[in-house]
Amino acid sequence: MTSSSDRSPAVDVLSTRTYEIRTYGCQMNVHDSERLAGLLEDAGYVRAPEASDGEADVVVFNTCAVRENADNKLYGNLGHLAPKKASRPGMQIAVGGCLAQKDRDTIVKRAPWVDVVFGTHNIGKLPVLLERARVQEEAQVEIAESLEAFPSTLPTRRESAYAAWVSISVGCNNTCTFCIVPALRGKEKDRRPGDILAEIEALVAEGVSEVTLLGQNVNAYGSDIGDREAFSKLLRACGTIDGLERVRFTSPHPRDFTDDVIAAMAETPNVMPQLHMPLQSGSDPVLKAMRRSYRQERFLGIIEKVRAAIPHAAISTDIIVGFPGETEEDFQQTLHVVREARFAQAFTFQYSKRPGTPAADMDGQIPKKVVQERYERLVALQEEISWEENKKQVGRTLELMVAEGEGRKDDTTHRLSGRAPDNRLVHFTKPGQEVRPGDVVTVEVTYAAPHHLLAEGPVLDVHRTRAGDAWEKRTAEKAAKPAGVLLGLPKVGVPEPLPAVTGGCAVD
Repeated sequence: MTSSSDRSPAVDVLSTRTYEIRTYGCQMNVHDSERLAGLLEDAGYVRAPEASDGEADVVVFNTCAVRENADNKLYGNLGHLAPKKASRPGMQIAVGGCLAQKDRDTIVKRAPWVDVVFGTHNIGKLPVLLERARVQEEAQVEIAESLEAFPSTLPTRRESAYAAWVSISVGCNNTCTFCIVPALRGKEKDRRPGDILAEIEALVAEGVSEVTLLGQNVNAYGSDIGDREAFSKLLRACGTIDGLERVRFTSPHPRDFTDDVIAAMAETPNVMPQLHMPLQSGSDPVLKAMRRSYRQERFLGIIEKVRAAIPHAAISTDIIVGFPGETEEDFQQTLHVVREARFAQAFTFQYSKRPGTPAADMDGQIPKKVVQERYERLVALQEEISWEENKKQVGRTLELMVAEGEGRKDDTTHRLSGRAPDNRLVHFTKPGQEVRPGDVVTVEVTYAAPHHLLAEGPVLDVHRTRAGDAWEKRTAEKAAKPAGVLLGLPKVGVPEPLPAVTGGCAVD
């Protein structure tokens, strides 16, 4: 533990204290930050004003450990806050997430001004640890070795009024050599189906019209409860919930992607024609070295079956370039799969050593120059394919769920943005009547770019929804309170298949 001299003295806590949460990594961290916000607000904290830049009374870092420089980024940010904390009595800093689970006591040794360190299994303890650190005037480091309670039982401050993450499991049973997640998140633990459906029904009652089922290996759901078809049954059950318009899920693993899941996707109307299926490599030898339990033929077979059952499905993926031992022939096999699968989108990553993973110590580490050159070839190929696949959408009539914050140029172009059923981003001409995030509009696609579509003609139809009502109500409530900030999370809108900032936690 560090001495009280390393932290600012206690102050009167009867005044309202503000918080800020900075989130790094995958969707699980994004959703965990919603829970951290809910816990803090339940304890009486309020969000700091927008762009507070460390001026909050409590700053929480929800960290990721899957990048080689993740710790450098954290300590750099902590160092930036050190002088602010020294000059502000009562300010507290907390570090949680995967890097906290991994580094534990190291954090307060390197940054003795940190007040609280907590892990992935005990996020519910944050308010108690903050109070204990304040009273005892010494750092509190508490890392649970296993899950204390399923996170969905915790209070949650959701970032969207109309689209929500819903965790169906935590942890992962795979042993991929590039991934440290199982060591930090633990073995897979599944929620009971009834609890999941009850949460979704409650969300729908509040106005949510789209949910994304979330798990480190989402389609392995059922392995912990002894039912191999539990995931397909869950998808079908979602189809019976009145008012639930769109269902998505991320991220599945090819090993567990069975025919009953494909059938459930095709036969359940509110399960969207979209699939994020991580490839990682198209080379069988590299997949074996990665300890991935499928091979190229199996992966392409899944894609073929999905396209046969759901012709308009948009399929995205994750690919790692330059894994140890990858030859030019191995890389050519990856390019072959990309050409055959014709992904709508690919999240591509240059391999970097991830401390604590078997791959970090493997022979055959690829020179940076070679990895960069291969990466550029892969990106160029995928850009070409993405554009060609998007051009096929021109002339189609699509129903879009209107989003907020998805189109960075919407204000200057006088457009709005929304997500198609297959999750493609579409910018459309702003209609004469009011359209709110969560509402649904019908448009005709007139132009395609590699990463978005345009509907430049008039909106064909506007459907005001309960989700739009929920957004309007929340916006009115915010206007009546002091301005708040986001938590370092994606802006309000339909959750994307994978945040582009990560290649780790949810990349299975």
